[in-house]
Order: sequence, then C-alpha cells, then structure tokens
Amino acid sequence: MTQPMQVICHGIDLVDCQRIARMLERHEDRFLERVFTSDEQAYSARHQDRIERLAGRFAVKEAVMKMLGTGWGGDSAWTDIETINNPSGRPEVKLSGAVAQRAAQMGITQVSISITHTAHLAIASAIALGRPT
Repeated sequence: MTQPMQVICHGIDLVDCQRIARMLERHEDRFLERVFTSDEQAYSARHQDRIERLAGRFAVKEAVMKMLGTGWGGDSAWTDIETINNPSGRPEVKLSGAVAQRAAQMGITQVSISITHTAHLAIASAIALGRPT
C-alpha cells in the first residue's frame, strides 16, 4: 500500500508591485528575459494589470525558492519556475532544470500555489507535497 502524499514544506513571498515597475523601467527586456518565461510574459501582457500579474509570478518564484530552502544561485534560473494557468484559470507551477532536480531530491512530487494581488502588493504561497526522502 502506498503512503498518502504529505506536506513537505511551505514558502511564501510578498512583492511590492512598484519594485517590479521600477525594474521594468530600468531594465525592461533584460529583466523580463532573465526572470520570466515567454509564456509568463505573454500572459501578463494580455492584461491591463500587467505589473500586478508579473509581481504575482515573481512572488511565486520567490515562494518556491523559500519552499526549497535553497535561495538563488548555483545552477538555478528564474525561468526554472514557471507559473501557468490550467484550463479553468487556476495557477499552477511548472518546475524545470536545477529547481526540478532539487524538488525531486526532497521527495516533492507536486507543488500547490496560490497568488493574489492588489495594485500595490502581490503575495504567493507554495506548498510542496510528496513523500519526504
């Protein structure tokens, strides 16, 4: 009999939307290409509240890194963490590269995320589920 999945760890992050706006003003293309996948950029560009959408996705990336307990650096890339929306619109996270490898080492098989934002703040929560190693 297989064991049920367990909560392994949790990460949360709060982002000031003006911080993202300032980064876009200073480094638009470089910032977007370094931090967001092309799908994340396209998704945010389709909405009037583009800054808030980008801030929410940035918060997801930070929350996932906190969840993994690794911080940025090494082989991890910002784009190794991608927020996508399932057909009903619910946000989901897709891990790749070094971030996916770290999650697998920890026994993480699924990451559940939640995002919310206002004109000023975006917050994201990431909960790792799986079977701890």
